[in-house]
Amino acid sequence: QVQLVESGGGLVQAGGSLRLSCAVSGRISSINAMGWYRQAPGKQRELVAHITILGRTNYADSVKGRFTISRDNAKNTVYLQMNSLKPEDTAVYYCNSGPLPTVVAGTFSSWGQGTQVTVSS
Repeated sequence: QVQLVESGGGLVQAGGSLRLSCAVSGRISSINAMGWYRQAPGKQRELVAHITILGRTNYADSVKGRFTISRDNAKNTVYLQMNSLKPEDTAVYYCNSGPLPTVVAGTFSSWGQGTQVTVSS
């Protein structure tokens, strides 16, 4: 069982920044990709960014150039630095960790509680 604890969300004005953190604990493999996802009201959860164990990153087109994903393998923690936030970034943000194909597909059986990000215009 993997435990995921997301934090760092909040209310911010458009153009502002937030840094999300996700601590992963439990039965995890050292060879894992990590990803950040978000789910806006009435929409499906989508992959925002992911990072491999080697540090390779990939971003959704909607956040490229504004968001940066990073990880601290020693702490089993993944971060999401979000700059130039827009109202359309408003969502509950989740993280997860697993084999890269699973992270890309988002087909996890369990998720953390997420952290709410609200961007006001």
